[in-house]
Amino acid sequence: MAGLKGLKKKRRIQVILVATLALILSTALIGYGMRDGINFFRSPSQVMDEPPRPDEVFRIGGLVEEGSIVRGDGETVRFSVTDGGAVVPVTFKGILPDLFSEGQGMIGTGTYDGKIFSATEILAKHDETYMPKEVVDALKEQGVYQEPES
Repeated sequence: MAGLKGLKKKRRIQVILVATLALILSTALIGYGMRDGINFFRSPSQVMDEPPRPDEVFRIGGLVEEGSIVRGDGETVRFSVTDGGAVVPVTFKGILPDLFSEGQGMIGTGTYDGKIFSATEILAKHDETYMPKEVVDALKEQGVYQEPES
């Protein structure tokens, strides 16, 4: 009887070890799969105060600075995004959303090399009253946000 009890205990320890290993492996795989999917939001002031690593993909948001849009060769567009406290130059190669214009809210996804934010995607607000929460919060923090007129 003593041998059977020891066998059950050994089997239980093996099951616990396999379950723990499976949990660790699945957590590692989920983290690896999401490594590019998690893009942190930063305002222009945050980017200037604590510049991210050049290989870090993140989202930046604010208002497109008045008079800053310059269309270059082909599909390359240069402009600046501001939250009222800091200004970050942006380059984007592609077709901008129809609602993209100066003085309007935008969010861009890309990388920052220490001087210029290179966007791979640009999103503009989709109507006259909507602005992404992160952009509103960044503008309020700088004291620049104005409530939309209803």
